[in-house]
Amino acid sequence: MLTHMKRILVVDDDIEVLETIQLILEIGGFKVSALNDGEEIFNRIEKFSPDLILLDISLGHIDGRVLCEQLKSIESTSKIPILLISGLYDPKDFTTLNYGQDDFLSKPFQMDVLLKKITKILSLEEDKPSFLLN
Repeated sequence: MLTHMKRILVVDDDIEVLETIQLILEIGGFKVSALNDGEEIFNRIEKFSPDLILLDISLGHIDGRVLCEQLKSIESTSKIPILLISGLYDPKDFTTLNYGQDDFLSKPFQMDVLLKKITKILSLEEDKPSFLLN
């Protein structure tokens, strides 16, 4: 049985963070598309068809929380899991604040923690009955 390599779209305006995450995820066996500007996210999603989006909250002049809400409100992107990341917020803030994200990770983070969260989110998606994924 062939399974496709899971695709992750990483969106972060910090080029060094973006490149580091991309490298770690590629080493971890994921196909990665990196984007340093939130303005192109919808075009990239259409071309790349990600299985998960890793989305920074602070994207310069674009708020990742707003992007997350938009993605979850559009039928064609609403089922894509989103892991929000930020160096400005504490995980406790996200126990009560929900922008549609599937999980949250505060920066700086250990790469193994990131990989575990991604694996958990993707495995939860695979365990859903097919009628819930459409």
